[in-house]
Amino acid sequence: MEYKRLGRTDLLVSRIAFGCYPMGGWDWGKVSDRDSVLAVRKAIQKGINLFDTADIYGLGHSEEVLTKGLGAYRKKAVIATKVGLKWDPVKKSSQRDLSPAYLKRSIEKSLSRLKISCIPIYQIHYLDNKTPIGETVDMLKKLQKQGKFKYLGISNCSVKSVLEFQKYARIESIQLPYNLLNQETARPFYSVCREHEISIFSYGSLAQGLLSGKYDARMVFKDNDHRSRDKNFKATRFAANLEIVGCLKKMSVKYARRCSQLSLNWILSNPDISSAIVGMKTARQVDENTSVAGWRILRQDYEKLMKIRDSVYKKYNLF
Repeated sequence: MEYKRLGRTDLLVSRIAFGCYPMGGWDWGKVSDRDSVLAVRKAIQKGINLFDTADIYGLGHSEEVLTKGLGAYRKKAVIATKVGLKWDPVKKSSQRDLSPAYLKRSIEKSLSRLKISCIPIYQIHYLDNKTPIGETVDMLKKLQKQGKFKYLGISNCSVKSVLEFQKYARIESIQLPYNLLNQETARPFYSVCREHEISIFSYGSLAQGLLSGKYDARMVFKDNDHRSRDKNFKATRFAANLEIVGCLKKMSVKYARRCSQLSLNWILSNPDISSAIVGMKTARQVDENTSVAGWRILRQDYEKLMKIRDSVYKKYNLF
């Protein structure tokens, strides 16, 4: 496993991070808690120390299952959980909330579920556009001073909001969607993160499994799987994405690797990305996804993959 320093801290985090969204049991079809626990244990064996979760994933279930999988290792693991989304049972949807009162309640619940006294990385899931940043940060700084969490992270944000936050408190990590199909979102953050020494974690690294190469045009997702609503799996865009995956498969033969491994290695070849977060349901997937460290694709292949999405999307008139 390869590691990179987290922001300006002395903490080293694995370049492949275990994404715990699926183990929440929502939006990913059928997920076995037993398989999730075994996957976490395999991840530890493979050198993964960064585990990304959120209190909204399965309304805390993801944090609870992660705790079972980590066992005593939870006190050494770099657990990065998130706050800022709460479930509205009436509307049956999540609502943004970064009010001081909600932050205070939420962190106590996460600490209890994770069975630790201090969260290594506490991440803002989404800005709520209602609570002034100053009020949110004041409470976060109080919680940090109390030893409830060690380092602050943020996700799904703008460059402007990152710079605004930096006026109030030090941010060590930013979590953004980034993969071969979505290269644009992270691009504006590179120079800012270099200047302020902020780590970038990619999520959706395999585009919800699309870049693993395991799906074809006959694939149909059930209603309880969020991919049934994802534009990347619909109509013309799905056809275009499958053509891109076909190109990936051809190149993966050259490296004697799986399509997913080539996709993740491409991400790790970007020096601006510290860690790639990958959702993993089984120990087998952990084995596959941790085999991307220790080697790099050739520069010309890296650049070829970078351009392949544009050429295919232009062909399908998706720009």
